[in-house]
Amino acid sequence: MFKLNPSLKSFWATKKPYKLLKGGRFSSKTQDAGGMAAFLARNYSLRFMCIRKFQNRIADSVYTVIKEKIEAAGWEDEFDIGVSTIRHKATGSEFLFYGIARNLKDIKGTEGVDILWIEEGEDLTESEWSVIDPTIRAENAEIWILWNPHLVTDFVQAKLPELLGDQCIIRHINYTENPYLSDTAREKAERLKEVDPEAYQHIYLGVPYDSDDGAVIKRAWVQSALDAHLHVDADWTGRKCVGYDVADDGDDKNANAGIDGSILCLLDEWKGGEDELRESAARTKKNAEKVDADVIGYDSIGVGAGTGSHLNSMQWRRHFKFNASAKVERPEKNYGDTKIKNKDFFANLKAQAWWMLADRFRNTHLAVTKGIKFKADEMISIDSKRIDSKLLERLAVELATPLRDYDNQGKVCVESKKALAKREVKSPNLADAVVIAASRGMLARVSIKDML
Repeated sequence: MFKLNPSLKSFWATKKPYKLLKGGRFSSKTQDAGGMAAFLARNYSLRFMCIRKFQNRIADSVYTVIKEKIEAAGWEDEFDIGVSTIRHKATGSEFLFYGIARNLKDIKGTEGVDILWIEEGEDLTESEWSVIDPTIRAENAEIWILWNPHLVTDFVQAKLPELLGDQCIIRHINYTENPYLSDTAREKAERLKEVDPEAYQHIYLGVPYDSDDGAVIKRAWVQSALDAHLHVDADWTGRKCVGYDVADDGDDKNANAGIDGSILCLLDEWKGGEDELRESAARTKKNAEKVDADVIGYDSIGVGAGTGSHLNSMQWRRHFKFNASAKVERPEKNYGDTKIKNKDFFANLKAQAWWMLADRFRNTHLAVTKGIKFKADEMISIDSKRIDSKLLERLAVELATPLRDYDNQGKVCVESKKALAKREVKSPNLADAVVIAASRGMLARVSIKDML
């Protein structure tokens, strides 16, 4: 007879429609779910749907785990176990197995599912969830999502818990809570702990990576920037700027970011369509007045092209355009300490602005963690007391999401919105607004040094 992990007893007993179970390797997540599913199928009449991102063959699914639990309990005679199906003879409980990537339409069309088990949930995307979740509508139905954390920016990690709110229970479990773990498995984990502590934390303690290795801005740098002005001695404040990222389609949102010298002090985001451009410009003007800004920078591509006219009509004439696809500023100047000219290093203005902001975040991280000295205009701080915590968390995710890329000439560029959309990542509105605000030294024709 198999045994369930006693550490998860209260998790399975909790009456919630969504059960989220995450953690490191060897933590018994999948084994426990398989045992619970077999137990429930034997005692109740239920329809299970077990899905994962990719399932090219039944062996790729949790079919094997469920079958092993049934056999370990000695219940083989009670179940009809086919090549790709499992059904209890008495209760009528049945298990369906699908791969999301190839069978999303089949999943959407499946009726009467009582328990949906999503394995390897770290690969789940928001668009897939929007199709899968409404499919499970039986009375008292449950959705189980199991995953090994990969990136803090993953949908299941960064956004899903907030969407579900009080409707879900979240449990993080590691191998240290698995009383049935073999000595061999435990020794593997402990060995990695000695050799590579960071890999150990990620693999066996389920600590997600802050950002993708290819991210322009590392999430750890953003975390170091939180209230850095309270910990690093520098002349942080100065003249102020508000960046305005204009929504460019029906699902996009407008965003503002306000910077006081080198301190991010304002974030705002709102819905506003093409027929509300004047109202959105007015909201930006109001935010600029709120922080006593000297200038507003705005995204001038597409629908944002008329923003300057709207601001002028409101008697706000201190503004500059940010055209992401434009040529780089100061093209003949070398980038940083390199001997490469800006025009040869960056593909466009967007890449240049993101890289300069990344440099400031990295410098702040080094100042906070290593005590290295930088000028205020070479760093950036985020005032957590003046910005809503939910917007701050969103900003951290957005800043750490876009990846480095290169054009066909080998010049640096930033992952485009189209490329992000292919990864099912929405436009980083807040991050873009911060980039625009931070670019004022280049585009407003006034250096940060002169502003201080």
